[in-house]
Amino acid sequence: MKYVVLCAALVLAAHSQIVFAQHEGHTMPPPKPAATPGEKPAPSPEMTENRSEPAHMDHGIFVMHGDQMFIRLGDNESNLMPMGRMGSGTSWQPASSPMPMWHKQSGEWLLMFHYNFVAGINRQGGPRGVTKFESANWFMPSAVRRAGPGTLELRAMFSAEPFTFPPGGSPLLFQTGESYKGQPLIDRQHPHDLFMELSATYTVPIGERASWFVYGGYPGEPALGPNAFMHRASASENTSAPLSHHLQDSTHISFGVVTTGFTYRLFKLEGSVFNGREPGENRYNFEAHPWNSRSARLWFAPNSNWSIQVSHGFLKNPEALEPGDVRRTTASLSYNRSLQHGNWASSFIWGRNHESHSGEIFNLNGYVAESTLKFLDRNYIYTRLELVDKNQLLRAADRARLGIAADHPSFRIGAYTAGGARDIWNTERTSVAIGSDVTFYSKPSILDPVYGSNPVSWKVFVRLRPGPMSMTH
Repeated sequence: MKYVVLCAALVLAAHSQIVFAQHEGHTMPPPKPAATPGEKPAPSPEMTENRSEPAHMDHGIFVMHGDQMFIRLGDNESNLMPMGRMGSGTSWQPASSPMPMWHKQSGEWLLMFHYNFVAGINRQGGPRGVTKFESANWFMPSAVRRAGPGTLELRAMFSAEPFTFPPGGSPLLFQTGESYKGQPLIDRQHPHDLFMELSATYTVPIGERASWFVYGGYPGEPALGPNAFMHRASASENTSAPLSHHLQDSTHISFGVVTTGFTYRLFKLEGSVFNGREPGENRYNFEAHPWNSRSARLWFAPNSNWSIQVSHGFLKNPEALEPGDVRRTTASLSYNRSLQHGNWASSFIWGRNHESHSGEIFNLNGYVAESTLKFLDRNYIYTRLELVDKNQLLRAADRARLGIAADHPSFRIGAYTAGGARDIWNTERTSVAIGSDVTFYSKPSILDPVYGSNPVSWKVFVRLRPGPMSMTH
């Protein structure tokens, strides 16, 4: 436990220097000739913040300014969207966030490719723990171009986890949510679907500081919760889903969603209609359920280093094995700071489910504090500290063994992870790292006969993704 507290303090209080990989492996046409002072558009706030005469290059659909990259909305010369701000679905992250990816301009299209592939040994401790070799991964191509008065983005996201996770999912103590072979998953993280996202977004500028957008996905992500965990810079090296996943960002794969909203300067207001049912056990198909769930979300980004959101949603019968509606409320704050030889990213997230099942009412809360520090160009330390309410941990036999009469007893679980990684091979195209982490837990003592008194879990892994590059040209 001293190791966890020490590493957490180092990460959360760190103030050393950092730069994270951005916009990897790209080719681009020669920049347009520099505009005369009378022709140069007024820069957006992110383009001028904390910078002294940064380099400026205009490539049509995208603009490079200093160490940041912007998408031009329509043919508007000054209404620009920071690429670093583009999170999962329609979510925002800090505009200064690192973006390991390849990109290339092909005619009118800006083509991009993100991926993350992690493989290793997963050891979950205690009587319910097992040891497995597994791989967590995702691959995301996207394309952006001008279309009419606005800008069109096409995005796809795929995962091989249905093939690379053990049957029933990745072992993860105290995790719950979804099902396998007709039984609720307990102490397992389900694999993501083969098709995680197939979406299109159309954005129209309104003057120099506002825009309207519409997003559709099948599957896609509604306007509910924070940036999904696998896309957060604060969790870039952590291979595990949070135990609070189903209280915060579990709707990131929804088979049917439409979102629309407006942005104005530092704010974004959006709402969604979507299918709130969790994906089924068949991870390779397209599912059809009524689009009878809804949500709304407000974002605030005071500068390029911060993003803050509050959201609320109504989910109609999200769990196939547990009929009942869920009203979910979330709030999150994310911070990112680019430093000289690394990067520091942190997130603080709260999610609450108000659930109704067979006449019973449950209020479940989840709290996450996570942070990742990259230093000396190749090294990472990271932590995740979590408290979450769980009411699906015990099967009928477990409840009988413990003398518990209630069908859904609730327990406050703590999970405290600390880890590190190091890039061992970097090129403009590829970055390879090795890493490891350890997780300790807190729980009510009544669960000791099931989980043991002090279970400890650990992972050792190899990570592959696009490699770092300089933004100077």
